[in-house]
Amino acid sequence: MAPRANWKGFLRLSLVTCPVALYPATSESEKISFNQLNRQTGHRIKYLKVDSDTGEEVSNEDIVKGYALDKETFIEVSKEELENVALESTRTIEIDEFVDRSDIDPRYLIRPYYLRPDGKVGHDAFAVIRETIREMDKVAIGRVVLTNREHIIALEPMDKGLVGTLLRYPYEVRDPQEYFDEIQDVKVTKDMLDLAKHIVNQKSGSFEPEKFEDHYETALIELINQKRSGKPITRKERPAAGNVVDLMEALRRSVGGGAGETKAPKKSGKKPRKAAAGQKEMLMPISGKKPAKEPAAKKPVARSQRKSA
Repeated sequence: MAPRANWKGFLRLSLVTCPVALYPATSESEKISFNQLNRQTGHRIKYLKVDSDTGEEVSNEDIVKGYALDKETFIEVSKEELENVALESTRTIEIDEFVDRSDIDPRYLIRPYYLRPDGKVGHDAFAVIRETIREMDKVAIGRVVLTNREHIIALEPMDKGLVGTLLRYPYEVRDPQEYFDEIQDVKVTKDMLDLAKHIVNQKSGSFEPEKFEDHYETALIELINQKRSGKPITRKERPAAGNVVDLMEALRRSVGGGAGETKAPKKSGKKPRKAAAGQKEMLMPISGKKPAKEPAAKKPVARSQRKSA
């Protein structure tokens, strides 16, 4: 069953309308996450919302939004006033135009969502909109309100549904010249370019996400399993960074498979884990024990394990 929708409303192309639901297409819930603890007690750290002047805790009912005119002057805006900023895109994704996919600068891409019909009605209208976008080989551009802000959304067909990618506004994209102006103008010789092209040809392939592994996530899982089993933690030496003295020689050695060459990732003979399984399944319980939470009485033992790191 699909997770709860982030947004429900209508998709409209001119006079063709259908109810739709928007779901997040990606998730980071499988990644290892940490809580902050009190080193002395092992208890979790709790954050309180306090008044910056009085230091007293403030309840959620007494907290309002405020726009800062300066460090000491704010304009308060209530929830009701924000809701009164009525936008059609709050309930409807209106398709405004169609563009080529290549026209969308990748810097404007934020995150993807899945869009599907909501309920048993509107599947015919949804299919008409989806197949029209597919046949025209275009991207539909519309607007949608999420988390009280209006976003541009680019819609593309995927299987029986649509993928909607939120886009940034121009004022959110920084000017590259602020960063690129100081890059030196360097003339690249034909020999260097030919060698570099040869390296690219050696490493060329098709993008297969399954063959890539999150090495940092795997290392975190290994660290946690070692600490759970009481094994000593040893510091791993980091590889020394080499200085490139002769660029041409470095290119030649790369083509010839010399020292320092970075090899392309090899395809593993093992079948990749299903995305639904998640990397946290690798967190195995200590032998003879259930992976349940430890009782409060064992916290001093947990502190001694932390100190061993």
